[in-house]
Amino acid sequence: MKEFVEELIKYVVDEPDEVQVTEILGQRTIVFEARVAGGDMGQVIGRKGENIRSIRTLLIAVAARYSKRAFLEILDTNGHNRPEETAFLEPDTDSPRNNNRPEQDHKEPSK
Repeated sequence: MKEFVEELIKYVVDEPDEVQVTEILGQRTIVFEARVAGGDMGQVIGRKGENIRSIRTLLIAVAARYSKRAFLEILDTNGHNRPEETAFLEPDTDSPRNNNRPEQDHKEPSK
């Protein structure tokens, strides 16, 4: 499966020679750490995460055939995740969709 993941990622990036995939085996899980050049992170992730979601879906399907669970982490060549992937965003208090709005009076439906 390691070669499968490596080939999928190499197909997407501009610098395929920089792609390195490490496989960490557990009893029922496999974690793949893929290192790509910093400039290729966006291509691997894709617009709205479509590329990485598709790669992970294929990986999960292949792993299921071996009764395993698979996970894929994408790192740059320095070993860091992109901050956008790991940061938790604070809710926007000025947003009209804010859930912290005061409750509105609700009328009981008349019978």
